[in-house]
Amino acid sequence: MELLTNKVCMITGASRGIGRETAYRFAEEGAVLYVTDYQDGSLDSLVDILSEKYHTDITPLYFDVTDERAAKAAIMEVKKRHGRLDVLVNNAGIMRDNVIGMIGQKLVKDVFDINVFAVINMIQLANRLMVRQKSGCIINISSIVGVEGAAGQLVYSASKGAVAALTKAAAKELAPHGIRVNAVAPGLINTGLLQAIGDEKIAENLKNVKMGRLGEPLDVANVLVFLASDLAGYVTGEIIGVDGGAQV
Repeated sequence: MELLTNKVCMITGASRGIGRETAYRFAEEGAVLYVTDYQDGSLDSLVDILSEKYHTDITPLYFDVTDERAAKAAIMEVKKRHGRLDVLVNNAGIMRDNVIGMIGQKLVKDVFDINVFAVINMIQLANRLMVRQKSGCIINISSIVGVEGAAGQLVYSASKGAVAALTKAAAKELAPHGIRVNAVAPGLINTGLLQAIGDEKIAENLKNVKMGRLGEPLDVANVLVFLASDLAGYVTGEIIGVDGGAQV
């Protein structure tokens, strides 16, 4: 039995990594999909593949999540076409940082604009539909460093810590309306963002992962499927680590 049959789902930042793998898994589980990215055309091949493989209803939406007007227009498109939104996955994000003493205000603003402020805005927009439905599921992407911190990642850690905190606050506020809000906190996941730090740094960090391997986007996507499904109907306000037993 498909776990997400006919659930209308939106995944931001779906062109690569965790977002792309989540789109595959959601399509496999029967979801009606809206996938988003800021770069025009970046989702076209994904849409073609998933449409052919799973015969799913999938629509690409191209907009910058930091653009409040564009984000609102995207949510309104979902409302116009399907009249509801069952699942929102706030996956879009960036990983930029510097050591203490070298952190500029533009860096802080850029990271928080995407990783925090856009998430808050998307939650508010989704809430307008979900409150009317008296149901809904919002899943945010935090990080192990948002919970544990990491040297050299003050800004990124702070942004992902904010995601964890706002997840818990939103869960408490929205639970009476039948809306669940959770987050996943990935550890070392084999994505382009991780590969950018270089093999030497990856090998050093991997020593702290008790399971002895990098996580794959599929490891995270499977947890997102669970949280989006009715199997997690009594789960809210949780920050679920997907980190292989890592110690930062």
